[in-house]
Formats: sequence, structure tokens, C-alpha cells
Amino acid sequence: MPEGLLRVGNASGFYGDRFDAVREMLTGGSLDVLTGDYLAELTMLILGRDRLKDPSLGYAKTFLRQMEECLGLALDRQVRIVVNAGGLNPAGLADRLRELAERLGLGAARIAHVEGDDVLADVRARRPDALAANAYLGGWGITACLNAGAGIVVTGRVTDAALVSGAAAAHFGWAADDWDRLAGAVVAGHVLECGTQATGGNYSFFREIPGGLGHPGFPLAEIHADGSAVITKHPGTGGAVTTETVTAQLLYETGPARYAGPDVTARLDTVTLTSDGPDRVRISGVRGEAPPPSLKVGVNRLGGWIGEAVFVLTGLDIEAKAELMQSQLSESLGKQQPAELRWTLARTDHPDAATEEEASALLRLVARDADAALVGRAVATAPIELALAGYPGFHLAGMPQKGTPYGIFEALEADPAQVPHTAVLPDGTRLPIPPAPVARPLEQVADPELPPPLPGSPTRRAPLGLVAGARSGDKGGNANIGLWARSDEGWHWLAHTLTVARLQELLPETAELTVTRTLLPNLRALNFTVEGILGEGVASRARFDPQAKALGEWLRSRHLDIPEALL
Repeated sequence: MPEGLLRVGNASGFYGDRFDAVREMLTGGSLDVLTGDYLAELTMLILGRDRLKDPSLGYAKTFLRQMEECLGLALDRQVRIVVNAGGLNPAGLADRLRELAERLGLGAARIAHVEGDDVLADVRARRPDALAANAYLGGWGITACLNAGAGIVVTGRVTDAALVSGAAAAHFGWAADDWDRLAGAVVAGHVLECGTQATGGNYSFFREIPGGLGHPGFPLAEIHADGSAVITKHPGTGGAVTTETVTAQLLYETGPARYAGPDVTARLDTVTLTSDGPDRVRISGVRGEAPPPSLKVGVNRLGGWIGEAVFVLTGLDIEAKAELMQSQLSESLGKQQPAELRWTLARTDHPDAATEEEASALLRLVARDADAALVGRAVATAPIELALAGYPGFHLAGMPQKGTPYGIFEALEADPAQVPHTAVLPDGTRLPIPPAPVARPLEQVADPELPPPLPGSPTRRAPLGLVAGARSGDKGGNANIGLWARSDEGWHWLAHTLTVARLQELLPETAELTVTRTLLPNLRALNFTVEGILGEGVASRARFDPQAKALGEWLRSRHLDIPEALL
């Protein structure tokens, strides 16, 4: 191994990811640090509800069970563990880990945690109904814990990439203003943070993976002292690491070319990806800048109650049956109408179908209100009362359920100097972590010059996905759609063809929304940010695909006039 190389793996992309991944990563090959990302905007709401029931909870319980199986293995292999599984209660999880280590006779375990992200008390002055409010911290608290000899570091709400950049800064001794090195580690961390999404998961061209996707291995990064890295995976594991799988993950849940964080702003328009052999992709050239002057604060609060019912409409007169159902339900509810009733008709039916299921469409009703009783009547009681009085063939896709609470996510800002970022070292010492030494306001990067257009040639009407891959995701109420071309010629065509206006034409749901396009020529990619398409965030369940996970695949299925030379 080259001198100074740091091998950082990932074993979790979300709370609920593959339980055995920790053991797989610890036994599958050489590692120095194993990270795990357990937090998302929705997870913080789930943990907040856990904490309401039991104030001692608020952390990812899965991680504690994983350590019960693998803590001794990590110690034997001298692999340090860095995870954000602490959620809303990192101190509580650290205490449970110490109790676990003592029970297992593993006194050598040195456990530290990072806290200070919880700013609920301050936010409640502005949002009295907030359930959780957490500032996104950077990696320097992690660095301090590792420098103090910690073998396990648990954090609350740090940025996902900070798990990797904090470990790299400790290993290489980087300074707080080593912007390019930190930015390189942040980009590597962004690739790792979602686990198997970097090794073929959620990949547009999954059918091209040798041997099939199957059971993909989790990714790891070989990080160098200059901040460059090679993304790879353990030998013999499934999936694949290619420039395109890495490109897909780089585009996931990003926005403009300046990818801002609390420690550094990474310039995504400077990232260069090159193949470094089978299942090896090198990330280089990343430039960094001082971070913005404020920290992002994620606020979760309960928005009310939500419920849904799905009616099955079969055979003829589908639209008339849907209209009848809507009018009957509205009349049945009378003055007990919830604040919001949203109907969606999915025409999954086929004419002259050979099976009843193929002859059926789905009519989905979503109800919301602050009153659980109104929601329950709309989606559970009233539909059943109409069962013998409605459209012919009336039945539901499943037994109706009463409403459940839904959440609202909101992003606020905080002064870093007012957020008590603290590293609690293995010996209990509390070490304050200062903000970044300087800050730089975020500004939009000017669009680079477009590549020359392709010369005129015959075209064919075909799906966009034949020549471009996509990856989409959520950020609060916004969604992003990243697309990349598979060749230089494809990039020239894509950059000129897929404008904001064309995107809004292809995806009518976006037509009335603000859409911003970012060009990333080094990646042969475009990134679109669609504001407000997810309402008040994933927990509000504002649309059929509440996290916009398949928005990019919908776009790939739309037809355009594509040059035959690209097909």
C-alpha cells in the first residue's frame, strides 16, 4: 500500500440498510476506517418520535446491535468506526456502547462522541411545534476524537461527507484551510455516503453490470494526502465501480456547482473521474473554497395527519367511475371534509386484457388534516360505507387504514459561532470545535461555454434513457435530477437539447415550478434543481414518489428526437 494511504469504507447508506454490511466490510479486505450514514431528513423525524416516547432513545438502534456482533472484530482488525448513528442522542449512544463493551469484556474500546448540533431550544422560539432541530456540523469534531485515540466515534447531525473528511483530516494532519484537500475528501465522502449506490445500486444501466447487480458490495475510498481518492470495493464482491456508477452518485442530491458544507465548499465543476483499472475510479482535480458564513439547520415538526385509500377501477368507463367515486365521497363527507383531499388516477389498465389486474386502473385518495378523526373518516369509514352503492366492481387495493402523523421539513440557518460543536473525547474531556477560520458567501458559478453542437443528421424518436443516465433525489421540498451523457458526442447533444424549457415540457409536473440548470462538463452532466416539487419535504408525502427517487427514470423514459448516430 502506498505510504500514507487511508482506506475508508462505508457500511450503511441509511437507517435500515443491510444489517450484515458491517461484518462484510470488516472481513472482506483491508480497511483503516469504517463509516456508516444512518441519518436523513426523514430519519430525524423518526428519531424525534422515538425520543418523545422514551427520552433515552433518539439514536439508530440498529448500529448498537451491529456493534454487539462486530465490535470485537473491529478491535482485532484495528479498524476505527465513525458513524452518525447518534442521531438526536449521540451521548446516549456512546453510553450504551460503553456498557456493551464492558459486557463483552472489550475494555480496549475507546469511545468518543460529537455533540452540539441539537439547537431545538433556540429554534422553538421561532417554531414552537418543532420536534427536532439540528445544525449540520462538519468533520473537525470527528478529527479531534480520532486524534485523541478514539476507536469508535458517534455523532449526531453532521454532514454525510464529514464522516470521511473528518477521518482523512485526522490521518493526514490537514489544516482547517486546506481547502482543496478537504474538498477532495468531501467529494469522496459524498460518493461513499449512500453505500451501494456507488457500486451499481439505483444505476440506470444496471443490466450492463457483469454478472448482474445481485448482491453489490459496499464502496471504499483510498484517500491520498493531496485529497485525491480512488473509489473501489472489496475483491470478489458484487456490483461494479465504474466512472458512470460514480458519476451517478456524484450527481445525487446535489444542486449548483458549489457544493457547500460547514468545513469547505467543494467545486463539483472541477471534479475529474478516470478509470484506474477494474472496479477502480480515480477522483482528482477537486478544488475547494471557504465555506459559507452560516450553517444549515434541519427542522422537523409534525404537520398533522395523513391517510390514503386506493380504489381499483376495472374494465370500461374508467374515468366515469373515478368521477363517480369522487363525487360520492365528497357528498358523503359533507361538512366533515379534511383540509386537503387529493385524487390521482393512474391508468394502469390495458384494453381487452387477459387478466383482471391488467384491466384495472388505480384511483388514489390522499387526505390531510390537523384532526385525525376527519382523515380517518375520509380514507377508512366513508369509502367502506360506499362499497355497495358505488361504481361497478368497487373494491380497494388494501384494507383501509386510519390516518398517521406526517412531518414537515424546513431548512433554516444558524451562525456557526452560536452552535456549540463539541468533541467529547474518550477520557470525557470536552473540546470545543471552532468554526471555519474564514467564510465565503455562496455565489452562483457562471455557466461554462457550451460545447459545439452536433452537425445536423437524421434523428429518430426514442427514449432519452437510451443515450443518458440519471439519478434523482430530495433536498427538503426540492428535488434534483442529474443526467450524464455516455459519450462526448452525446454530451454535445444533451447540453444543447435538454434546456430548462425542454425539461418542463417532458415533465409537466415541473412546468409551473422554478427549475435551475447546472452544467458540469467534466462529468458530461447536467443537474436540474426543481424547487417545491416535494411540498414540505419527504415526510409530508406530497406526491406519489415523495423522495423523487424515480424522477430521473421518468425523464429517461420520455421520448425525444435523438440523432441516429447516438443510438
